[in-house]
Amino acid sequence: MSAVSTALPNTAPASAAPVQGAFGLRLAVGLCGVLLAVLISGINENVTKVALADIRGAMGFSVDDGSWIVALYTAMSVSAMAFAPWCAVTFSLRRFALCMIGAFMLLGVLCPLAPDLPSLLILRALQGLAGGALPPLLMSVALRFLPPGIKLYGLAGYALTATFGPSLGTPMAALWVEYVGWHWAFWQIVPWCVAAMAMIGWGLPQDPLRLERFAQFNGLGLALGLPALVMLVLGLVQGPRLDWFASPLVCALLGGGSGLLVLFLYNEWSHPLPFFKLQLLSNRNLSYSLITLGGVLFVLLAVILIPSSFLARVQGYRPLQTAPLMLWVAIPQLLALPLVATLLNQRRVDARWVQAIGLAMLGLACWMGAQLTTEWNRDNFILMQLVQIFAQPMAVLPLLMLATGGLAPADGPFASAWFNTVKGFSAVLAGGVLEAATTVRSHFHSTVLVDRLGNAPGLDAGAASLSARLHAQVTALTSADLYLLVAVVAIALIALIPWLPTRIFPPRAVA
Repeated sequence: MSAVSTALPNTAPASAAPVQGAFGLRLAVGLCGVLLAVLISGINENVTKVALADIRGAMGFSVDDGSWIVALYTAMSVSAMAFAPWCAVTFSLRRFALCMIGAFMLLGVLCPLAPDLPSLLILRALQGLAGGALPPLLMSVALRFLPPGIKLYGLAGYALTATFGPSLGTPMAALWVEYVGWHWAFWQIVPWCVAAMAMIGWGLPQDPLRLERFAQFNGLGLALGLPALVMLVLGLVQGPRLDWFASPLVCALLGGGSGLLVLFLYNEWSHPLPFFKLQLLSNRNLSYSLITLGGVLFVLLAVILIPSSFLARVQGYRPLQTAPLMLWVAIPQLLALPLVATLLNQRRVDARWVQAIGLAMLGLACWMGAQLTTEWNRDNFILMQLVQIFAQPMAVLPLLMLATGGLAPADGPFASAWFNTVKGFSAVLAGGVLEAATTVRSHFHSTVLVDRLGNAPGLDAGAASLSARLHAQVTALTSADLYLLVAVVAIALIALIPWLPTRIFPPRAVA
């Protein structure tokens, strides 16, 4: 599998073929520039989520208003992932990357200067569109330019966006909000974006424009697919706040989005130049990777959100106090991912069983978390975090290897669109499921504890203290239940390995 710019049927003539330079320092710098931009895009989204309370307080928005700041950014980001590979082929990868990074940076600068809520929502939606266009480019660059022997290390760089980036949201939010100012939750992207643009501008070759592709432009697919994804993501993000199907708005978003998605996929099946090539799903390894990706992202999101929420609600931790816990997993990924890539690069190592071990370790970490009590503090979570250092890359990197190996070069852009869109959408779906499960289990434990205490004597005298203890106990029991649920998901994913994916070997140069 290879280039994002490899010729597609009935498209560019040979004279417009993409530039394929020999891999060296310049290409390495360009690839690192794309990686930096993608990491900053993901970190920016997580930082603004963590710092949202401070941002709302400073700008005078309500909780409901603040929820749309996150929802619109996420919806536009996920939607952009579906169509960015087509744009990168048409306008050239280097040119498209520079434009998207520049727009992402400029919009980030303008966000805290917005005079009112509508202006901020527009800016965040546009920034999400620019930021969401970047992750597919990273996969494309790694697959196109890296020699076969080190291609897995490029995929390891992409895997940082699922293991390293999300864990940095809390520490970065703590840094800017506590020590500098809430504006920097938006502005912290500027120096990194400038550096990324310089690295990409110097390092990546400039492909020719391929505007002739507009002759087969999938306009109906864009008109159906973009609103479908936006509506579905908005419904999933707002569902927990609006009580899901009790809300007419959520019903309209999820129902309308699902209907448009069906029409979109029907259109993609027969279009000569689709955004999504549904025929690729006949590849067992790609199908397995897409199915398992949703479960893995659910687990990875849970192991970040559960301890952060527990420590905030029970122990009163601010992001600054939770940050070291996240760094225990994030920083070692810089070493763990290359080591796992080296392991997978050995021909005698079966990637499927590496993933099985990684999933089993994630299940073990979650089982350890299910033993928590109201007495737990940050230190009690450290052992589980240490287990995840290698568990996370062992669960993610084999998926990338299975998804990208064995496909024809012309299918590169389509595989990138599939993987990145499913990745973005699965992360949103996982967040909705986790919040729904939290609500259900919290209500259950609250009801049970209140029933048990209902007839106890002397409740009025210590009502305030009892209420605080009850809240802490409900949170602890709910967190333990969530950890058990996540552990079951991790172990259940192992059951798919023996019968769905096929053995794949690490890429090697043709002799």
